[in-house]
Amino acid sequence: MTTQPTLQLPKLINGDFYRFHTMVKPSGAHCNLDCAYCFYLHKEDLLHQPQVPRMSNSLLEAHIRQYIEAQGGDEVIFTWQGGEPTLMGIDFFKRIVALQKQYKKTGQRIENDLQTNGILLNDEWCAFLAEHQFLVGLSIDGPAELHDLYRYSKGGKPTFTRVMAAVELLHKHRVVFSALCVVNRSNSRRPIDVYRFLRDEVRPYIIQFIPGLEPSDFHFVAPGHWDWSNLPSVTDWSVLPDDWGYFLTRVWDEWFKHDYGHVFVDQFENIISLMFGHGPQKCVSGRICGKALAIEHNGDVYSCDHFVYPGYKLGNILEVHEGDLAFSDQQKKFAYAKSDSLPTYCKSCTYLELCWGECPKNRFTKTPEGESGLNYLCSGLKKFYAKASSDRRELAKRLGR
Repeated sequence: MTTQPTLQLPKLINGDFYRFHTMVKPSGAHCNLDCAYCFYLHKEDLLHQPQVPRMSNSLLEAHIRQYIEAQGGDEVIFTWQGGEPTLMGIDFFKRIVALQKQYKKTGQRIENDLQTNGILLNDEWCAFLAEHQFLVGLSIDGPAELHDLYRYSKGGKPTFTRVMAAVELLHKHRVVFSALCVVNRSNSRRPIDVYRFLRDEVRPYIIQFIPGLEPSDFHFVAPGHWDWSNLPSVTDWSVLPDDWGYFLTRVWDEWFKHDYGHVFVDQFENIISLMFGHGPQKCVSGRICGKALAIEHNGDVYSCDHFVYPGYKLGNILEVHEGDLAFSDQQKKFAYAKSDSLPTYCKSCTYLELCWGECPKNRFTKTPEGESGLNYLCSGLKKFYAKASSDRRELAKRLGR
């Protein structure tokens, strides 16, 4: 095995608890699909990536070693994403497992999760994922007529049938997986159809809903660098604010009435945790962010998966230890900017502590008073928070409070 020169251990380790999370992009933005709403495909041009970006064995080893070195506690979570990470091939992931065993600390538990479109999954892949207990995130946007609207191959062909074949393989091999559903302009208007399909046909361990939303200039303008005198529109596939609220509240009603305690929906578990004082389970709901970084195939580290733009590059792990990049002054500034930059409208909001402005990448509109920095989805988020809050008393009963 080729080992990179060892950098000094992170300067900031001075206790037993030192944690952060890095999302790894081993194949860069390279993907075997051409989804209309992908927020990452354009990084190939923006970051001047090679035609087929691939993380080298030596860089992989450097990341695994540094990432483990910089973590406190008894659990280290590795996340593999893209682009499409399975393009790296199964041998690459076998190497991952071997390196993790080599570098893990005594008493430490290593966990892996893999986000995939499912197209390359087969029996060999699923047997491997089950053996090594990978948590798999599978992208699927609802029944065929909704999924195939935006998720298609490089040749423009539908992918639903191939994804459902992956679903059956995951079940066959008893791989624990979540269904990641991008809520977009179209499926947001059919919340019950989407939810029941995922619940009854896909049958994942976790259902994840994320808003498909980007300003129209996202290919070349980084979040936070918008022209406030000429705010961007959104892409034609982006979910509209009130549709996002409609989607979440309708699914909440269905889930709360029929599936509470049986179906895990990450949005709902997160809001319940916040309502009862246990803190956020999702970074977008925290008062600060900045402890969820992204590393590209060449070792460049960025402040966040959604901030992979040149201005948010922290450095490279071959030059600075990953732990020091994670807690650098630049990253601290990024982390605290989330709450420090909130407009007055947000600070006086009833739902402030359930939201904190949600994700900074979505804060590209203005308040009714004309102040910059309001989340584009604000009106829809408020509808959802109001719905969840209205069920607080019943929730308390169910939780034995």
